[in-house]
Amino acid sequence: MIFFNYSGHMEIDLKSLEDKVSKLISICASLRDENLQLKSELNKATQDTARLKTNMLQASDQLENLLGSLPAEGQS
Repeated sequence: MIFFNYSGHMEIDLKSLEDKVSKLISICASLRDENLQLKSELNKATQDTARLKTNMLQASDQLENLLGSLPAEGQS
């Protein structure tokens, strides 16, 4: 039996696995950071959308009031 050769292959396999795990940890950290950034951007976009909806409702109300204050057609 050739155990020394098996041990060498196991060291190579373990090193390869270690490299893959390190790369996976790095990718997970990057994705976590990106996810936090995207959550922040989504929160801001949600706030902007709510603000814009409020502005649109106010503008619509103002237009309705303005139209309501205009004289009807044929009246002076």
